[in-house]
Amino acid sequence: MLSSKFACACCVFASRILCFWWIFRFLTDALHLNMIFNLQSLECVKEICLIMLDIAFGISINFLRIKQTPLKISSLEDPLIEEGDDQRRIEKTGSWWDLFTFGYIGSIMKHGSVKQLEFENLLPLPPDMDPFTCCENLLRCWQLQECNNYSTPSLIWSISGVYGWPYFRLGLLKVFNDCIGFAGPLFLNRLIKYLEKGSGSSVGYTLAVSLGLISIFKSFLDTQYTFRLSKLKLKLRSSIMSVIYRKCLWVNTANRSGFSEGEIQTFMSVDADRIVNLCNSLHDMWSLPLQIGIALYLLYTQVKFAFLSGLAITILLIPVNKWISVLIASATEKMMKLKDERIRKTGELLTNIRTLKMYGWDNWFADWLKETRATEVTHLATRKYLDAWCVFFWATTPTLFSLCTFGLFALMGHQLDAATVFTCLALFNSLISPLNSFPWVINGLIDAFISTRRVSKFLCCLEHSRDFSIDSGLTSEDLAVFVEDASCTWSSNVEEDYNLTIKHVSLRVPKGSFVAVIGEVGSGKTSLLNSLLGEMRCVHGSILLNGSVAYVPQVPWILSGTVRENILFGKPFDSKRYFDTLSACALDVDISLMAGGDMACIGDKGVNLSGGQRARLALARAVYHGSDMYLLDDVLSAVDSQVGCWILQRALLGPLLNKKTRIMCTHNIQAISCVDMIVVMDKGKVKWSGTVTDMPKSISPTFSLSNDFDMSSPNHLTKRKEPLSIKKDDVDEISEAADIVKLEERKEGRVEVMVYRNYAAFSGWFIAIVILVSAGLMQASRNGNDLWLSYWVDKTGRGVSHYSTSFYLMVLCIFCIINSILTLVRAFSFAYGGLKAAVHVHSALISKLINAPTQFFDQTPSGRILNRFSSDLYTIDDSLPFILNILLANFVGLLGIIVVLSYVQVLFLLLLLPFWYIYSKLQFFYRSTSRELRRLDSVSRSPIYASFTETLDGSSTIRAFKSEEHFVARFIEHLTLYQRTSYSEIIASLWLSLRLQLLGAMIVLFVAVMAVFGSRGNFPISFGTPGLVGLALSYAAPLVSLLGSFLTSFTETEKEMVSVERVLQYMDVPQEEVSGRQSLSGKWPVQGLVEFHNVTMRYISTLPPALNHISFTIQGGMHVGVIGRTGAGKSSILNALFRLTPVCNGEILVDGININHLPIRKLRSHLAVVPQSPFLFQGSLRDNLDPLGLSEDWRIWEILEKCKVKAEVESAGGLDSNVKGSGCSFSVGQRQLLCLARALLKSSKILCLDECTANIDVHTASLLHNTISTECKGVTVITIAHRISTVLDLDSILILDRGILVEQGKPQHLLQDDSSTFSSFVRASK
Repeated sequence: MLSSKFACACCVFASRILCFWWIFRFLTDALHLNMIFNLQSLECVKEICLIMLDIAFGISINFLRIKQTPLKISSLEDPLIEEGDDQRRIEKTGSWWDLFTFGYIGSIMKHGSVKQLEFENLLPLPPDMDPFTCCENLLRCWQLQECNNYSTPSLIWSISGVYGWPYFRLGLLKVFNDCIGFAGPLFLNRLIKYLEKGSGSSVGYTLAVSLGLISIFKSFLDTQYTFRLSKLKLKLRSSIMSVIYRKCLWVNTANRSGFSEGEIQTFMSVDADRIVNLCNSLHDMWSLPLQIGIALYLLYTQVKFAFLSGLAITILLIPVNKWISVLIASATEKMMKLKDERIRKTGELLTNIRTLKMYGWDNWFADWLKETRATEVTHLATRKYLDAWCVFFWATTPTLFSLCTFGLFALMGHQLDAATVFTCLALFNSLISPLNSFPWVINGLIDAFISTRRVSKFLCCLEHSRDFSIDSGLTSEDLAVFVEDASCTWSSNVEEDYNLTIKHVSLRVPKGSFVAVIGEVGSGKTSLLNSLLGEMRCVHGSILLNGSVAYVPQVPWILSGTVRENILFGKPFDSKRYFDTLSACALDVDISLMAGGDMACIGDKGVNLSGGQRARLALARAVYHGSDMYLLDDVLSAVDSQVGCWILQRALLGPLLNKKTRIMCTHNIQAISCVDMIVVMDKGKVKWSGTVTDMPKSISPTFSLSNDFDMSSPNHLTKRKEPLSIKKDDVDEISEAADIVKLEERKEGRVEVMVYRNYAAFSGWFIAIVILVSAGLMQASRNGNDLWLSYWVDKTGRGVSHYSTSFYLMVLCIFCIINSILTLVRAFSFAYGGLKAAVHVHSALISKLINAPTQFFDQTPSGRILNRFSSDLYTIDDSLPFILNILLANFVGLLGIIVVLSYVQVLFLLLLLPFWYIYSKLQFFYRSTSRELRRLDSVSRSPIYASFTETLDGSSTIRAFKSEEHFVARFIEHLTLYQRTSYSEIIASLWLSLRLQLLGAMIVLFVAVMAVFGSRGNFPISFGTPGLVGLALSYAAPLVSLLGSFLTSFTETEKEMVSVERVLQYMDVPQEEVSGRQSLSGKWPVQGLVEFHNVTMRYISTLPPALNHISFTIQGGMHVGVIGRTGAGKSSILNALFRLTPVCNGEILVDGININHLPIRKLRSHLAVVPQSPFLFQGSLRDNLDPLGLSEDWRIWEILEKCKVKAEVESAGGLDSNVKGSGCSFSVGQRQLLCLARALLKSSKILCLDECTANIDVHTASLLHNTISTECKGVTVITIAHRISTVLDLDSILILDRGILVEQGKPQHLLQDDSSTFSSFVRASK
């Protein structure tokens, strides 16, 4: 019966209307509190008790409602303070007390204080913070925005649709919290008046205790508001990051062309954080004026209209700050564009670092990057110095406010008393935070709105769509592909439709047919495949596919992970199909040689695999996928003839694919001879299509050449070993993988003093000292200002003043001027020091990374390094100086308060020792855990950026396989771990903040009670004059927030210093031996003589040798071919010659000089190379061909003509035409020709060609070999080749097998010996 009555009472009192009434009742109580101070003391105490009872009852009713309310579907029906997920946590921890004091983090804090934290120790995420749910909610609102406001959908309104109501509820809590904050100064006023009267009643104790209780109550409100807001921010962050990631997966290449990769990466790393900070700024935008307004009203009650003088200064500063804000917004927008550009260039540098080192361009590229950084820093400097003016204006406002207000009040004939002065000082102190925060709030809003516009523009991109549905007419024809008069472009701009890459193509491909797409370099073969995939924008006609698709790009896209993960690509493991696929793609032998088998780790972009292995791995992924249709872009060009023959017979024509539709771009003659249909492309059009037998000789002259393969004898395939090293019964056993990709290092313990010292050195020691001295003197001048006011009050109060009011005002004015000057010095010193550190850090980091060996880049994912240049560098640029400034201000402010309190109340010194002991224990207990959490946060963030960068590169492959959801789920896993670390970090921070604020409240209580006790005259030690006691009380009141703020800022500084620590890690990476013992003449090498003497080379110490005791000599001017099976060590010869990887044993001589004795960049700059993966960077074509400006234009055009690429360059716009990122404005074959032209321009005596004609048709390749023979007479040419026809006419060949030189000699002589290895290669290619 009792329980039913209680439930009935709950139903009545916990109704929604009553709950809202109690909230607004708090606001009316705050106003009433001001009025009752005019009543008698006993009446005052009675009213205070009633109001406290109101507050307690109101809070109880709201919590009672929360406990009773069931979970609702609509966010509009949620309670004022969400507790659905907290209820489950309370059931585990056992009490509501743990919820309000954050006690449930205690076990993690204890663990973190004694040992290193791991991810499994973190708090679990509440259900409502699940990143997948957050993403779906925001995505739904964004799609609704697109439907309702198609032209300009707003991300802000989408965010409001998901989080608007919870955010509004938090706003109500903030109103109440802000109003409670002003109860302190009102109690202080009554207490000082009591002390001035010297009454012996007990009312003073009541007021003193009430002052302490208000501080305690506000501590709970502060932490609860911060907790709810932080949860909301985490939800918003996961929503934005996952929506951006999802958009990257669903937007095709053409529609994404309006954004650079650097810009998209900035959306994730910088813009997402700025949008999240909108949560703070929006509430502060109305909360700060509200706080200022209430403070001004209370000032009016104390000093009447004298406060208007101070208000006038504030109003005068508004247009000044508005003008500064506009300038800051402009500088920020320009800075963000340059940041995008810098991150894009950094990504290009990291992706192509091996090639840049071989060219000897790494220093030049780094300088180019530094130029972009320098321009970015100019805008950063503009912003920082404008911020410094903002800080100056708003930091000096309270002092000017005090001077003008008290001065005018005194000049109006009023007498200053302690109660008035120190109540006003307390109100001035409450003004400091909102006034100082206002410029940052404005800047935060500006940054957030700029970022939302940027991200909205990206989210407005049309998403990828590939129409798989076909009409009945197509079904009857049984077609797999139907293309009708299609014209496609790579541009996303509607106005650029005339720039068509695919022009009026019509094509019909029957199901199950094998189609070869052939044509010269740049004829549009790859573009045709991409148009079928929907990666291009179809501006005319229609493209329809029937069935699922698997795609192998020309440049294979390899995931960081295991071999098996790359092949499965999210599909379930099927043992039989898996091993059949490995065999068909000739991967079984390669896997058997890997440490760890198919569970061996693959580095970033497959750096530890050869070009052929990457191509076969990408093919195996497609074969295993079991799709209806296969689009294969030149998959045989990167493999040798034996392996190519095997793949053709066992994979492309084998049982796994023989009934599937296969469309392959190729130059491989044997493959062309096997197809059912040929499509000849020419300048974006289908020149001819039909069967091999019907093909006119006039269309393709390549058949008249001496080909690699002769299908008249198709049975002469080399027999190869079948067995695998992995047993099918043991497929689930994971072997120990090779240490290819190193786990990210994570420091333990506190951030070392050396990190702080390094940052100070980056800023400059002189500037650091100037900042410290100016901050100390600034605080001293401010404390002096307050002490002078106290002295003035005491003298005038006793009526013994010997000076005029103007004298007191003049001294006060001097203090104000000194304080303003020192504030200006501190603000600009901080801005200058932060800028200097930012410039120095980037310059030192890029210099160290440029000189790092290639092994470092092989073992470190580029996303991890890019994280240093984006997120960590952004912290050093922006966040770290900001939080350091706050830390310094808090420290000197706290020091000033302690000094004044110790001077006024001697007994405070007795409290200081135990207080400091408790304080140090708390901060030690917290800091050890917070450091670990911050490091876990940084480590968990890297996979997000690495995954994001990787996805950007392979998004077309992911879309082709329809694996978007798999990759979204993979990203959500990374994001969930990141959210868990951030959530645990926030709870730990609030755990500390609450305890510190409670500690501060105890100090306020102590000072207030001792002041009352001392005023009764029963204590032998004097507690000073009323003015000094009032000063002590006004200083003790802000101690609550200042203590929490100090340790929070100290902890945040330590957390931000982790970014400096992480950057310093990469400043300590191994360095190449750049200098050499021996200098070089300008014309070296003269002969081109290359000698290898017993050379052994390993990429990693745990791996088998890539070159095993190799010795050979290449005479000057000889043209030598290097052949062998994929992974035999062909490219390793070039790596050793260019010193990309140091040799373990032996020596390499060029013109008789040991290359280890030469300066490494001089060595590389004197050799010419065409790499296996063609590299073009975003910039002008002239810069790509001759970045150092050593060749005349006529010479460049001459070489381009000889390389058969002049016409394409002219059509692109000449040498000044802009090359898009990664050279995507040219086909892969054209890129290889441009790289060849770049090498020929160098005019070196040694030219290395690493499969430079692999992606070129046979006819063009033949013409190029003639060009090389003509242009390179007297030049030593080392050619790595897969086509046998490439090496038949060379002077000598080297045949490698598993890093061993098995055969050497002239091709014609070796052909005459039937037992030679070369003869077996030739027989296998027939």
